[in-house]
This record gives sequence, C-alpha cells and structure tokens, in this order.
Amino acid sequence: MGDDLNRWRVVVVGGHTRGIGKTQLVCDLIAALPEAQWIAGKITQYGHGVCAQNGKDCDCAPDEHMCAISWEQREDTGTDSSRFLAAGAKRAFWLRTKQGFLAEGLPLLRQALHEAENSPGSPEAGGVSRNLILESNTVLQFSKPALYLMVLDPGKADFKESAKLRLDRASAFVLREALPAKTSETGRDGWSGIPVQLLRGKLHFVQREHEIVPKQLVEIVRDALGPLVHGASR
Repeated sequence: MGDDLNRWRVVVVGGHTRGIGKTQLVCDLIAALPEAQWIAGKITQYGHGVCAQNGKDCDCAPDEHMCAISWEQREDTGTDSSRFLAAGAKRAFWLRTKQGFLAEGLPLLRQALHEAENSPGSPEAGGVSRNLILESNTVLQFSKPALYLMVLDPGKADFKESAKLRLDRASAFVLREALPAKTSETGRDGWSGIPVQLLRGKLHFVQREHEIVPKQLVEIVRDALGPLVHGASR
C-alpha cells in the first residue's frame, strides 16, 4: 500500500486463530478513543470456491469475484463492520479477497482510503484525522503499521503457523486469559513450540471476555496516533 498508508496512522489487530475477540478489541479501542474519528476496516480471505462478492458459496468459478470492498451503511446489520460503526467509527468497510489474493485487493483499499479522505464533510478531507484501525493479519505482508496488537487466547488450541511467524512483529499482546508458566501447561498441542517466556518478555495485557480495555493499552494506542488523535493537522 506504500505511499497511500503513509498518510495514515494505522493500528492493526490480529490474532492466532478465530473466535478470540479480535473484532471486540477493535470495537473497544474505537469506543475508548472517539476523538480519533476512526476509519475502521476488516480484511477477510476466503478459501477456494467461495465467492468473495458476499462471503457465501455461490458456485461461481474460482477466479470470479477475486476481491470486493464495501462500506457499511448501518449499525445493526450484524456484520463486524456494522459493529465498528456501532462502537463509534466514523466509517467502516469490509474487504474480501480470495485466499492468497490480498495483493489484488489492495487497489480497492487504496481507493477506499482516498474516498474517505475526500468525502464531503469528512475530517480527513480537512487534514484533521487519518486514523485507520484494521482487523487483519495478512495486511502485515504489505504494511508496517504504527501499532500491531496480537490477540492470544491460551485456551484455544489452534495456533496458525502464519501467526507464529508474526509474534516478533507484535507491539503488544492482548491475552484472553493469563499465560501459563510453561507452554505445556496449556494442554494445547497447537501451542507446542510457542516461547511463553518470549511472550512474557514483551508488553502484554490480560483482558478477559466482557472486561473493559486496559487503560494502559488505550494510552499506548493514543501515543501511537500522536497529535492526530488530538485534532492537530500535519
């Protein structure tokens, strides 16, 4: 994404598997920092034979609808992007690509950000705020965000290999339960080889389900956004 994202302060929220509250953390941060006037987005990759136009199997050819993006219009649709709006995001989008085709979806993301910057009445158009929060792991292949928060749940067995490769890129870990003393104590084969001491040695927070986001984490995000969160122009 290069020059396009250089104009934005980007916070990325990822994690080691599904169902660990990545979307909730995005919502928590949006609600905790309303002054950021967030643009929020979710990036999803679908597997072979799944239509990226609407996220459902439509029996289309594998190469059809390779990527698509849409702006969320309502807060009550039940989608993750609608949850972003309900949490207070100024605008929210959903980018869908076929597995392994995120690069082909990046022009759509660039166009969406350009649209957000130049929409009538947009603070971004006046240079007040360009704060972007993304729920994604794969975007790290193409961008170095201001902050990368990685959600980990020691109670979930699945730890994707791609997530293991990104451990050292995390600015901080958000844990859904406290880390065990040893990896083996999780009782989860998927965590085999995960260096728990490395996790302990890096900045981390415990935020269990339904708990408020830790104040120190909010301050770290605020600091990453810099003067933009206070409305200063660049």
